[in-house]
Amino acid sequence: MFATQPFIDIRRRLHQIPEPGFAEFKTQQLLLDTISMLPQERIDVKTWRTGILVKVKGRNPSKRIGYRADMDGLPITEDTSYEFRSTHPGYMHACGHDFHMSIGLGVLTYFVQYPIDDDLIVIFQPAEEGPGGAKPMLESEEFAEWKPDCIFALHIAPEYPVGTIATRPGILFANTSELFIDLTGTGGHAAFPHKANDMVVAASHMVTQLQSIISRNVDPLDSAVITIGRIEGGTKQNIIAEKARLEGTIRTLSVDSMSKVKTRIEAVVKGIETGFDCKAEIDYGANYYQVYNEENLTREFMDWLQQTGAATVVECREAMTGEDFGYFLAEIPGFMFWLGVDTPYGLHHAKIEPDEAAIEVALYVLTRYIAWKSNK
Repeated sequence: MFATQPFIDIRRRLHQIPEPGFAEFKTQQLLLDTISMLPQERIDVKTWRTGILVKVKGRNPSKRIGYRADMDGLPITEDTSYEFRSTHPGYMHACGHDFHMSIGLGVLTYFVQYPIDDDLIVIFQPAEEGPGGAKPMLESEEFAEWKPDCIFALHIAPEYPVGTIATRPGILFANTSELFIDLTGTGGHAAFPHKANDMVVAASHMVTQLQSIISRNVDPLDSAVITIGRIEGGTKQNIIAEKARLEGTIRTLSVDSMSKVKTRIEAVVKGIETGFDCKAEIDYGANYYQVYNEENLTREFMDWLQQTGAATVVECREAMTGEDFGYFLAEIPGFMFWLGVDTPYGLHHAKIEPDEAAIEVALYVLTRYIAWKSNK
């Protein structure tokens, strides 16, 4: 019998130490310490920056099967009822990465105890929330040496009950890009607007014009979003603002639409520069590639769940969520799925408390599916 309680305990320890991307030092050490307690003759371990790659050696390998778990936390002040709340002020595991890592450790531990023919590569990837760890990890020498032939990952889903897995062939998550626009004009006294260039007014026009891109430049049968979530400008109520900054996000369900949206944003920004006699700079920040599930593998997995009854399977709709696991799927056949954790609070919410019973569900499904996949 494979006990799952130790991985619930590890999840709680990980929950207490959320860290920013590429600064997951305590997280990495806790994972390494846990891995070091396993029989070492069956595993090889590599580190890459704050990430970890572990190979569980198969009995007679003909391929490598990959499982990926992300590691970083979010800059959110926790507001849960947990006794094991974050000990890092201003940071929280509010997107389930503590779940993802503990499940990864469980999968790793299981196959050390119950070996399969093929090699298993468990990947603990840093910086999923930003600036993006998947792409540089994928390009690293460490990853290239153990590159899987197929790869899987999961993400907790607050809206689904425990025992439910949701996924779909094809696109699951959107292409995403951060968006930062800095406007610079001429400041001045509020009583003399003709002697200044007001960047608050320019920013206001910018927000309105950006919204017209989706309604008038994107095929209505396609899907895209531009959201400006933050505007900063000015210093005092009677001073005309010299600078303004807009911060937002772009999300599309196709690579082509992302390119078109960015082209239109750049045209709008040039128009604002001309119309308001100011200078503007655009920074697209972190960009994430779409999560596109390989259709045959995904359908095979869904059929396997249906036939075995290992979990309730739901074919879900695509979502505008961003996930840098898409970079792995662009090069390696595989898929991602939602794991139901049944909580009223959504991802990135300060009150989110996922049901830990989902850890047992995930371990049951993944260990049996990977063993079945190895025997095919």
